[in-house]
Amino acid sequence: MTYVVTDNCIRCKYTDCVEVCPVDCFYEGENFLVIHPDECIDCGVCEPECPAEAIKPDTEPGLDKWLKLNSEYAQIWPNITVKRDALPEAKEMDGVENKFEQFFSPEPGKGD
Repeated sequence: MTYVVTDNCIRCKYTDCVEVCPVDCFYEGENFLVIHPDECIDCGVCEPECPAEAIKPDTEPGLDKWLKLNSEYAQIWPNITVKRDALPEAKEMDGVENKFEQFFSPEPGKGD
């Protein structure tokens, strides 16, 4: 098992989860975070820290797409280990449907 970041992180990008991760397995895109599934130790401390409830265990049904996406982008985006401010539109974007299709950016973030 691993944890994955899902749709609701897009254009929110809260980084509360990054701050508590004991193995620094988060990677940053322009408007989204991902978890490297091979680095995640399945501790689960990140899940309750996400204000957008975008982090899920990969054992939940229907998360195959997100596991693949997290794995793919963790290979190319920079590592992030410090908490930063959420995106300015985070509150209004929290809960918006179909964010991946509308807003996902494959561009990398800043990282540390």
